[in-house]
Amino acid sequence: MDNGSSVIKKDISYEWAQPSDWTECMSLVWTTFMEFEGPDYTPEGVGHFFEFITDDKLHDAFINGKYPMMIGRCDGRIVGVGSLRSSNRLSLLFVHREYHHMGIATAIVDKLCKYLRDICHEDSMVVRAAPYAVDFYKKTGFKVTEPERDISGIKVTTMELVF
Repeated sequence: MDNGSSVIKKDISYEWAQPSDWTECMSLVWTTFMEFEGPDYTPEGVGHFFEFITDDKLHDAFINGKYPMMIGRCDGRIVGVGSLRSSNRLSLLFVHREYHHMGIATAIVDKLCKYLRDICHEDSMVVRAAPYAVDFYKKTGFKVTEPERDISGIKVTTMELVF
């Protein structure tokens, strides 16, 4: 019986997402959201999340370099996604269920922090964490800056990582 303690390490490569990666990235985001977060959200919250990830404005921002997205890839498949918006705000950090607890989300956050610090000259990263992700962000060094609140049916806790 596998109790989750024996994780098979896989070779993961990290790179900036390209326009051709968009559909696969958003599919991963939606599937993972619905599996881990969607069940705890109101129908209104699920609808708002879906509208956000399918909005042409978000896609246009990505295409125009205003919504940078780091991906983790294994055997040609995108298994992790993390993006930035509004200068230093982490957005859409998701990892495929088969790849949880392999350090992929942590690596994506680290790479995005390095980008923010070295290229954008930011000194922190902010996230509105879903309830499912708060413990992960705390382990990664984020501190709660605002208690959990509901924004259009989506529960979030605002957190910040200073670097």
